[in-house]
Amino acid sequence: MLYYLSLLSDKIGGVNVFQYITFRALGAAITAFLLCLLLGRRVIFQLVSLKFGQTIRSQGDLNTIYERHSRKAGTPTMGGVLIIFSVLVSSVLWARPTNPYVWLVLGSTVALGALGFVDDYRKVTRHGNLTGGDNKGVSARAKLLAQFALGAVVTGFFVYGQTPTPLGQAIFLPFVKAPIFANIGFWIFIFYGLFIAGFSNAVNLTDGLDGLAIGCTVSVAAVYAIFAYVAGDLRLSAYLLVPHFVGSGELTVLCLALAGAGLGFLWFNAHPAQVFMGDTGSLAIGGFFGVVAICCKQEIPLFLVGGVFVLEAASVIIQVASFKLTGKRPFPMAPLHHTFEKLGWDETKIVTRFWILSIVFAVAGLATLKLR
Repeated sequence: MLYYLSLLSDKIGGVNVFQYITFRALGAAITAFLLCLLLGRRVIFQLVSLKFGQTIRSQGDLNTIYERHSRKAGTPTMGGVLIIFSVLVSSVLWARPTNPYVWLVLGSTVALGALGFVDDYRKVTRHGNLTGGDNKGVSARAKLLAQFALGAVVTGFFVYGQTPTPLGQAIFLPFVKAPIFANIGFWIFIFYGLFIAGFSNAVNLTDGLDGLAIGCTVSVAAVYAIFAYVAGDLRLSAYLLVPHFVGSGELTVLCLALAGAGLGFLWFNAHPAQVFMGDTGSLAIGGFFGVVAICCKQEIPLFLVGGVFVLEAASVIIQVASFKLTGKRPFPMAPLHHTFEKLGWDETKIVTRFWILSIVFAVAGLATLKLR
């Protein structure tokens, strides 16, 4: 809403800066960061008072991963509400409210956050196990149905909605100037559904150690802020041979808002964590990235930029498929971060090294802007 102050530039000096996306994006990042810091302790207190604490399975050998995590039992979960609230408030405050992509991304984020909230609520109220064993939250099938339903809504927005360009149905590859598919017809519903559900669940699988998922979130959000800005700028997109998607530049504000909220949440989520984001945060963040990537036509680079999320999800897929087909498990434990725990690595070492990997993947993904 602060964007409208720029309309008063002829009467009030200096307010013309509010028309610039870069200025508003930095403002959104700072606002989201401060909101998380200022509200963090209050949110944690409320979650504790409501007894929304994580439960850990206490069965089995004392050397198992679950037993080593037993000290985390009772730590409040559902902290993703803090992330979503901070992103929502700062985005509404700093983004241009007439931009349809802003509301598409925010609506998708809130919807998946609500799905995760129901899942978390059922787990903590039914004393389900959040790290393994019997899961008493929302079933995997119900989650996928909800995620695909959201994917259908997002796809319908581009197929049937009033979009400013037909690029909404096109698929691009890095290093290739023209779209590899200009219009794949009905299959776009399948692709976008799988894409959104896949990344939503990938972030969810990564959220297993203190600060791991949210730290990787910051680097991915920062890169997609650049992608969105370039895609929305006619001159930059032409120079870098990136598909120009009118209006997507405003998503820079949302991406930096998420980066700022991520840093603020990390203040409380760093080891030893005072709060966990839960499915409330992880499903929402993964969906956020999926929808933003679609809106700025940078879907395929997300597999590289979000490389840590992809590796974590791939390790689970490979583990399950291998066991069902051959009866053997290629990894000591999945997702991947648990494999390193099995090998005796300290939690902070695993998280720090995964952060490093995330930054490397992010920089590599950013390099695709010039390699076309």
